[in-house]
Amino acid sequence: MRFHDHQELDVTIVGVAPVGAKVEVDGHEGVFGFIDQVKHPSWWDENVAAPCAGDKLHVCVLDATREPYPRLSALQNDIDIARRLRGEA
Repeated sequence: MRFHDHQELDVTIVGVAPVGAKVEVDGHEGVFGFIDQVKHPSWWDENVAAPCAGDKLHVCVLDATREPYPRLSALQNDIDIARRLRGEA
């Protein structure tokens, strides 16, 4: 699978660290991305649970070229921006 900036994906968290969460793209075994802690809703809203392995999220791709994993965001604002940039909003 090839990632594209502003693409939307469904993912499952497979690992959590203090800096963010590693996720696997649903339906694409072995295809991973990374969500920085500030790009998870819990960073901004104390009523949202912190990321946990097994959580399912809808995300957008912020930087498809980032290594070792593309940078993703689970923030609705970023998803809305991605849709506008794709001409879908």
